[in-house]
Amino acid sequence: MKTIGVIFDLDGVIVDTAKYHFLAWKSLADNLGFEFTEAHNELLKGVSRVRSLEILLDIGNLELSEEKKQEYLISKNEHYLKYITQMGSEEILPGVISLLDNLDGLNIEYVLGSASKNAPLILKQVGLFDRFKGIVDGNSVSSAKPDPEVFLIGAQKLSLPPENCIVFEDAIAGVEAANRANMTSIGIGDAETLNEADYNYNNLTELPQNFFNMFLAEKV
Repeated sequence: MKTIGVIFDLDGVIVDTAKYHFLAWKSLADNLGFEFTEAHNELLKGVSRVRSLEILLDIGNLELSEEKKQEYLISKNEHYLKYITQMGSEEILPGVISLLDNLDGLNIEYVLGSASKNAPLILKQVGLFDRFKGIVDGNSVSSAKPDPEVFLIGAQKLSLPPENCIVFEDAIAGVEAANRANMTSIGIGDAETLNEADYNYNNLTELPQNFFNMFLAEKV
């Protein structure tokens, strides 16, 4: 019998670390002498750290040497780490635990597929690390979303073909990556923004209880 598997993005799906990324990037922008707003921060969702810095510098209309870029990438991450090392299970987003429990009950395995290089640390901080069959993070890939590499590696960890995988994403780049990987994409957040997703929900609590049963029935 064929089966299905699930791949979760981390930021905005399992936990909300966007606020910490925002504070760390804002601190860097302040040091560089320009304003970085929460609206600007939306442009960085699902994007690699290197690309995020490039977008930030575009916003500030600045050019830096590669050496300086590396310095700022390190300092930004150190700033961000100060926040996430204080995280606890209370930062798990609504609906996550019940969803994972539901998947466990259906014997559906799941992995993480995140651009974050700090994904293992964050999962350990909130007590979810041991629940995932595998983790694909920014240390595991050569190409960032919307390239589908992160999700294709996730499918390999699940020992499943891509078309049998369901992806939960909150970012446009992530939804595009899932679609390019020929996976079922579920957008978590604003449906208008994530209009390329196969399904849309404002948050995980809206997911129907029997959502996965139809996929299981199709793959028999």
